[in-house]
Amino acid sequence: MTQEQILKELESLATNSGITLRYEKGDFEGGFCVLKAERLIVVNKKLAPSKKASVLAQGLAEIGIEDRYLKPVIRDFIEEELARVVRS
Repeated sequence: MTQEQILKELESLATNSGITLRYEKGDFEGGFCVLKAERLIVVNKKLAPSKKASVLAQGLAEIGIEDRYLKPVIRDFIEEELARVVRS
């Protein structure tokens, strides 16, 4: 699966989970936040697709997706991103 395909799958997962996904420009990478009771994941729109997917994966993991069905490649990607962040 390409990085763009993974990104599309993660975007779909976010919207199907009731998470608002926003691409904005600025001096940040992004992440999960709650704004006036609305759950969102904000991603810097200038990032490369692989980095956007990484930010989305980390945000979705923070929200909790254990009870949702995910394609094995998507679940593996999210788990690998979490492991990479923990090692850093």
